Formats: sequence, C-alpha cells, structure tokens
Amino acid sequence: MKSGVKRLLGRAGFDIVRSTNNLGGVDDFIPFEATMRAARAAGLPVGDYIDEVMNGTPGATQSTIDELRALGVFAANPNTVLEIGPGSGRYLEKTLKECSPDRYEIYETAAPWANYLVDTFSVVAQPTAGSSLAPTPDGSIDLVQAHKVFNTVPFLGASRYFFEMARVTRPGGRIVFDVMTETCLDPATVRTWATKGGAGHDSFPAAMPRQTCVDLFATLGCSLKASFLAPMGVATTEVLVFGKAA
Repeated sequence: MKSGVKRLLGRAGFDIVRSTNNLGGVDDFIPFEATMRAARAAGLPVGDYIDEVMNGTPGATQSTIDELRALGVFAANPNTVLEIGPGSGRYLEKTLKECSPDRYEIYETAAPWANYLVDTFSVVAQPTAGSSLAPTPDGSIDLVQAHKVFNTVPFLGASRYFFEMARVTRPGGRIVFDVMTETCLDPATVRTWATKGGAGHDSFPAAMPRQTCVDLFATLGCSLKASFLAPMGVATTEVLVFGKAA
C-alpha cells in the first residue's frame, strides 16, 4: 500500500514533503535525497523534474506563475514574501525570478528541504508546528502564498491557516493559494478521483467549499480578486487570489 500511495503522490501534482506531522493521513511525501539524485540523473532542475517526471505535468509550475504575473501579483515588486509548505522550492524559485524581495520567509516542516532552501535561496526558515504562522508579525508581508498544500490538509487545519494568512498580510498585500473547490469537482471528476486517484488514501484530495473561502476572507478584510484552474494529478485545483484592503 505504501508504494501505491507514493506513486499516487508522485503524480498528484502537489509538493508537500515528508514531515513529522500527519497532515490528514498523508504519510508519504517527496523524499529529499532520492528526489535530488533522480533530478541530477535526469539532468533537470529539481522543480522541473517534479513537474515533468514525477507529476507528468510539464510546465505546470511555470504556467501558474505566468497566470499570477498576468494578474499583476508581482507588479508591485513585493518586498516581503511568505510561503507555506514550499517543499522543493519549485514555486519559490520561480517567484524569485519575478520579484526581488528583501525577505522571503518559509514555513516548511521537512527539515532537509527547509535546509536546502535556506542554503540555496537565502530564505528565512521560520519554526513551525504545521498549524500557525506565529513567528511572523501582524501586517508584515506583501505576498503570502501556498501552492499544492491545502489539497492535503483537513478543513479545520486549512481554515486555521487562512486566519493566519490574513493576519500577517499587510494592507494592500496579496494572498495566493489553491484549494480543490466545487469548481474542480464535477461528477465526472469525482468519479475519476474515486476510481483512479488511489484506493485506500481517502484523505487526499481534501475538498474546500469555494464560497467558504470567499466569505471567510471577506470577514478578514480580504476580497477575491481573481481565480483560475491549475493542473493537479488526474484533475485540477483552483488558485484563488485575494487582496487585503489598504
């Protein structure tokens, strides 16, 4: 079963990595050493290797970044960025090509990946228990993002992070994350996940009502600016872009 789960996660399109925390029963994540060796052997950057080989979705990370650029997420050249669950850093690396923040904070529970990101990109790894952004002050971040993370986190765990994301974002800042909303879950897609998504691994994908996100963030002074679909495994996930009122 473990090998089957690992294959599922490898093609699922998210970048959570091995952790001491049990995120909704997801117990096998992208391993550091094996993935780095495989990427080197394939002659690919690790992010491209995960997209092209492990997930079978070439260019998926770049397409998301391209959409965010088109929506103006990087236009103000955010000076402070925070990313939840960067894993291998595939979105982090491409974000740094779009802007030049003075400070980039990460919350990553897998120590080998966190250490790699600190050494490679000079980011700041904050201590995390996988449940809050407590070390980051209120209103201190221009861009808060999480990619292919909340599809693996149970409803209440994701909701707690949403409160924290709004708290740390400065007025006028942006919040970007993807969730598997009802937009991504038409009957045919549900059937595909149920029959091809990996039997015995029912905690992934974790669904999240779209309107719940919109309404919750509205109470926190954040409005939905845009959304788009991004590939994930056998289906899609919805990327939501919120702006915090100035």
